[in-house]
Amino acid sequence: MKEKNMACKLNAGDLFPKITVPKLGGGNLTLGIPQNGHSCQMIVVYRGKHCPICTRYLSELNDILPDLSKLGIDVVAVSADPSTKAREQISEAQSNYNVGYDLSIEQMKTLGLYISNPRSPEETDRPFAEPGLFFINSDLKLQIVDISNAPFVRPNLASLIMGLGYILTPENKYPIRGTYSSS
Repeated sequence: MKEKNMACKLNAGDLFPKITVPKLGGGNLTLGIPQNGHSCQMIVVYRGKHCPICTRYLSELNDILPDLSKLGIDVVAVSADPSTKAREQISEAQSNYNVGYDLSIEQMKTLGLYISNPRSPEETDRPFAEPGLFFINSDLKLQIVDISNAPFVRPNLASLIMGLGYILTPENKYPIRGTYSSS
């Protein structure tokens, strides 16, 4: 019998859990805490160096970094890869945002991510998180959550920029969606 992934589901509107991982270039990176004078943070969880789709997505994310910065959004990416693999992939993607590495299985579960085992030692040498994207608003609450169990399903970045621009325009008064409770 296979072990069940006992990840919890993060609820829209909840405070984002503070997770600290090592940061490429030294020091630590605390997910959910915007940096560089930004008021919000977008966290992109990627599968790792073994995933060419991730490399392309990370590169595309870098292309829209100026637009996100204009909206006051700090961008970080994180994976379970060790520093060597993370550094190689980020170099290939030519990314200019903060990158965390060594995301643990417990941290993946805290984020509610799907976790996969490698298909072979050639793919990678450890369990890894499937893609996830989290947008934390200026109140440090989870405004948008998108998780997938496959590398092929990720938010379209052009649509995401448009939506974030709408959400962050004060006169739109856009609420956090998906908070319905029957109790």
